[in-house]
Amino acid sequence: MTHLRPAITLLALFTLLLGLAYPLVLTGIASALFPHQSQGSPVVVGDQLIGSSLIGQAFAEPGYFHPRPSAGGYDPMASGGSNLGPTSAKLIERIKAEATPGIPADAVTTSASGLDPDISPENALSQVARVAKARGMPEDTIRALVQAQTESRLWGLIGEPRVHVLALNLALDALTQ
Repeated sequence: MTHLRPAITLLALFTLLLGLAYPLVLTGIASALFPHQSQGSPVVVGDQLIGSSLIGQAFAEPGYFHPRPSAGGYDPMASGGSNLGPTSAKLIERIKAEATPGIPADAVTTSASGLDPDISPENALSQVARVAKARGMPEDTIRALVQAQTESRLWGLIGEPRVHVLALNLALDALTQ
């Protein structure tokens, strides 16, 4: 009984300290230092919220660049991969049905989260002919846009070159307006 009161007191103290005060302080610091990121990195055009720069979005129209396939249907609440491993017959069948020679791997495979907003430059370049035809624009113009929107490795070392699909499609729309 003599140990019960200090145990309950410490439990209450650490619950308030680590369960309430610490998260609130960190949230406040993050909001002050990184206001755009702490709000979900929203992408706003004019007065309209059109998405987030952190979450891939479905573009299916032929006049737009398409993202990677999503195991979660681009629903941020259903993020996660399909849990299909490299020996999964279902995964192999799906990739064989969608893959054609010359198509980059990320055009037919999902990302780990299922919400990746980026595609490889090769994937974007493989879509140039379709987008140019649908928009009635020269392929060279679309290809130059892809190259201009290609982001390099972080500090030249980390990650792979990538193209943010939403940013590319917004730049494409800006060209045609």
